[in-house]
Formats: sequence, C-alpha cells, structure tokens
Amino acid sequence: MANWIKAEVIENRRWNKDLFSLILHADVDPFTAGQFTKLGVEIDGKIIQRAYSFVNPPGAKHLEIYATRVQDGLLSPRLHALEGGDSVLITKESSGFFTLDEVPQSEHLWLLSTGTAIGPYLSILREEAVWQRFRKVVLVHAVRFSADLSYQAEINELQQKRSDQIIVQPFVSREPTIGALSGRITHALEDGLLERAVGLKLTPEKSQVMLCGNPQMVKDVRALLLEKGLEKNLRKKPGHITTEQYW
Repeated sequence: MANWIKAEVIENRRWNKDLFSLILHADVDPFTAGQFTKLGVEIDGKIIQRAYSFVNPPGAKHLEIYATRVQDGLLSPRLHALEGGDSVLITKESSGFFTLDEVPQSEHLWLLSTGTAIGPYLSILREEAVWQRFRKVVLVHAVRFSADLSYQAEINELQQKRSDQIIVQPFVSREPTIGALSGRITHALEDGLLERAVGLKLTPEKSQVMLCGNPQMVKDVRALLLEKGLEKNLRKKPGHITTEQYW
C-alpha cells in the first residue's frame, strides 16, 4: 500500500497551454535516476493517482515532475491548476527498474522518448554514471509541435558540457521545425534516416536502447529493433532494449 505524504508546490512551470512541470518539496526516500513516484489528489474520499518520473537527479534540492494536462482527465487538470504554496500528495517511496543499473554495458546508449517521457532521461543525464559508462549518448525526443520541445535550456547546457558525447535529435511530426526531423521515430528507423542523422548505427554489438513514451511507439520501435538483431533486456537474460511505460 502506498505511503502518501504531502508535497509543497514551489512552482508550476507551464511550458504551453497543456504541458507543465511541478517543482515540489517533499521528504521522499532516496531514489535512483529513472525511477518514478506517484502523485495523488483526494476526491470524494478516494485518492486519484498516477505515476510520474522524476526529472530532477537524486540529491537535488527540489523534486520535479513533467506532465501534460488531459482535458477530460480526473487528475491532470487539477495538477495543472496548482500554484506555489499549494500541496499535493506524493508517495514517499519510488519505484521502477528504468535505471542504468538495469542496462548492460555497451559503447552507445540510445534514449528514445515521446512527449513527457523525456523526463526520466533528463534525470539520468544529470548524473555522472552515464557519461562514464557510454562513449556516445543519443537523446531522441518526439513531439507533435515545436512548442512541445520543453527543457531546451537544460538540453543545451548538456550539449555544451558534453559536446563530445551527446547527440540530440528531436522529431516534430505536425509542422516543419529547424533542426528537427519530421514524421515519427518508427518511420525514421525503417528507412535509416535516424541513423544517418545522428551518424551512428544501431547494432547489437555497440548499442543499448532505452524506450519510454507512447505505448504504440514503444511496441513498434521494439519490433523494429528486434528485426535489427537487438534483443529485449530481461533481468535474467541481458539484452539491448530496456523499456518503461506507465499507461
């Protein structure tokens, strides 16, 4: 059973009309980059809850959650409406195995995400371990519109600091955007566009892939990677593909 505690809202960072990040203060237990917590709001005596990854690295002063408002949702509109000084319920313990501890050693690490699922990658990328373990890190973020490309300042800072290691490749599917590939990740994998764009090959010998986001994207990309010879990463049988999805 979840151990719920109160979190104080320090800031609600609204990226556009639906995307937002809650900056929170709460006495949660230590967690590992890539893990998730749960946020909840009590409605009619029942806690309405959902899982959200931490965007902040372990040890940061404040917690950060990246979310999108679903117009007819029970929870997200309430979270979107929170302001500094408000409170929200959060689980004291974190969960999940979407961490570097579960990813076998390799030369290249590919981080593929859609929408708000870039969150756990930002937590992982702000830890030293990833840069010590992998020669190249490819961060792929797919969104519908350019206004959905949040956390650009943080990503730019990573690019400046780790210019010899990180490759960032956004996708914008519904409008042309400078610096972004059009269409979907799956199409760019099928025709080789993604590999050409980043200058690296996805191979079992050199690649580890983490997938997080829309369930259909995760399913389709995993199938394409299996065709390339990569295998699912299972706890008892290490492979090349590590996944996380909350739906």
